[in-house]
Amino acid sequence: MKVLIVGAGGIGGYFGARLIEAGVEITFLLRPARKALIDAQGLTIETPTGPLQVQPHSILAAEVKPGFDLILLAPKAFDLDDALQALDHAGPNAYILPFLNGMAHLDVLDQRFGKERVLGGVAQIAATITPSGAVRQLTELHHLTVGPRTVGQEPLARGFIALCEQANFDHLYSEQIEQALWDKWVFLATLAAMTTLCRAAVGAIVASPYGRELTQALYAECCAIAQANGYPVAQATQTKSLKLLTREGSSFTASMLRDLVSGQKTEHEHILGDLARRADRVQVACPILKASYTPLAVAASASGFTTPVGQPAAN
Repeated sequence: MKVLIVGAGGIGGYFGARLIEAGVEITFLLRPARKALIDAQGLTIETPTGPLQVQPHSILAAEVKPGFDLILLAPKAFDLDDALQALDHAGPNAYILPFLNGMAHLDVLDQRFGKERVLGGVAQIAATITPSGAVRQLTELHHLTVGPRTVGQEPLARGFIALCEQANFDHLYSEQIEQALWDKWVFLATLAAMTTLCRAAVGAIVASPYGRELTQALYAECCAIAQANGYPVAQATQTKSLKLLTREGSSFTASMLRDLVSGQKTEHEHILGDLARRADRVQVACPILKASYTPLAVAASASGFTTPVGQPAAN
């Protein structure tokens, strides 16, 4: 299987390097500066258990040609449009496997490529790019969930999971991948909303007088939105998620908070705003979600970082 990974950030870079380590044929599609850096010094992964360095094959957008079986997409949601423009010459036969947050990206990809070519994927990892260009894994969590959205995608999805079995990360094949996407979305929306609203990690939030209560109420709002949209979160999943969201002493934060405090664009429209708008369409009240989203929307408007869902801004 020939795999093209668009970008070498926290998701694409980490899981791509692990697949290369396992002997999988991987090509990275990179922007010029990132390509020059990786061509010169390799792709370095810093993990809690030690470093990994690979020397991947990489190409620029102008060099994309047909011949790839699977294209992994893992940009920030606001960079999706840029990423898709680079795939104009990838041919009509490649399948797309996105690892983005929320659900709006599936609408965009289905319209552009057709649902029959777009699989579902969930990436769970805390990672960031260091000033030197390395990918730093912040915790030991490194998990991919992949599944088909149509019957015709099953062989390819299972084939990719077979490749993952050789690699040093956790993985799961899911026959209900859209449910898995919603499960992650309601969890991530709660985490992102609370940590950006409070400018603090989970442990500090739950140590405050009303932090635990507010977190639980917000998660309940998000679960109600999922249920009204036809994707009820299982009780076992809720219990596990709330344990992480209310763990005393936890340093857990959303990457949205890191982006916010560093003055970068955030995915608030795609993770919080889109969820709130879907709540409106099914008439589910979500006052805490909207109270968390609104300051981010105001700040983004003031800074010029506005990104309407469905029309991602070019970087």
